[in-house]
Amino acid sequence: MKKIVLIFMMSFTVLVISCSQKPDYSPRTINYERDICAQCLMGIADSLWAVQTINTQGDVLWFDDIGCLFEYMNSDNWKKFANNQKVQMWVGNTENGGWIDAQKAYYNFGKHTPMGYGYSAVPVANDSTFSFNQIKKRIDEGKTMRESFLEEHKMMGKDKGK
Repeated sequence: MKKIVLIFMMSFTVLVISCSQKPDYSPRTINYERDICAQCLMGIADSLWAVQTINTQGDVLWFDDIGCLFEYMNSDNWKKFANNQKVQMWVGNTENGGWIDAQKAYYNFGKHTPMGYGYSAVPVANDSTFSFNQIKKRIDEGKTMRESFLEEHKMMGKDKGK
């Protein structure tokens, strides 16, 4: 009987400890052979433009461009991933590498980014930067370099000769 009680107590203790652990929101390392953008399904090719989101369960979604993140945030898939809980977002620091908190970063406009949205993250504001919420609004309004990017890469189904 003592063995059963001891096993039960040990199992209960392990269960309580595992359930009470805080989520690990630290940035992850990109696995270039495996990690793909959750929105456009392109492989993550450059950490300077990449975005990663981590939910409370420790699940990670990757994006190859900040614009892909915002497009994904408008989907039902995002609601399932975030589940009305905290989601930590990290974006590549295009000034000097590494990761910065995407919601605290500042964004320049006009760079050639992997999917053509044109926004690059920097850690310090200047006269021409935008906040996270400002670029979300701008992208939702279509203020991107995306159309010229798609035209250049012939991804819009338009025939220049007609």
